Amino acid sequence: MSAEMTDLEKLAEHVAKNAYSPYSTFSVGAAIRTTSGNVYSGCNVENVSSGLTVCAERNAVGAAIAAEGKSMRIEEVFVTNFNAEGATIHCSPCGACRQVMAEFSTPDTKVIYRGDEDNIVTTMGQLLPDGFTL
Repeated sequence: MSAEMTDLEKLAEHVAKNAYSPYSTFSVGAAIRTTSGNVYSGCNVENVSSGLTVCAERNAVGAAIAAEGKSMRIEEVFVTNFNAEGATIHCSPCGACRQVMAEFSTPDTKVIYRGDEDNIVTTMGQLLPDGFTL
C-alpha cells in the first residue's frame, strides 16, 4: 500500500472499525466523494437474517443521497475491509454494490479497493461493464 493514505482511504478504514459484523467477522468500510466534492461513508451492517445485511458501499451511497438528493453523482469510491484477525484482504465490491454504485456513476468513476499486495484502481465501467439500465 502507498505510504500516504488518501482522505477516502482514512475514512473507509475508520468506518470499517464501526461495522456490525458478528456473523461473518468481516468488516467493510466505504467512502465516496461526490461530484459536488462532499464525502460520505458507510460500513456493513449484518443481520441474523443474512438477506437483510447491508453492505458498506450501499450504506455510503444511501448517506450521500440522504444529504444531496437523487441527483447525487459519485466521483470516486474507496473500499476497505478487515477480517477477524484485523488484516485486510483482496476484496472487490459485490455485484449488488457495483450495480447500485453504477446507478450514480459514470463509466469513468474511479473505484479503489484492496488487492493482494496493493490497492486496485479501476473504473466503474471496468468493474461493471454491462450494468443494468432502464
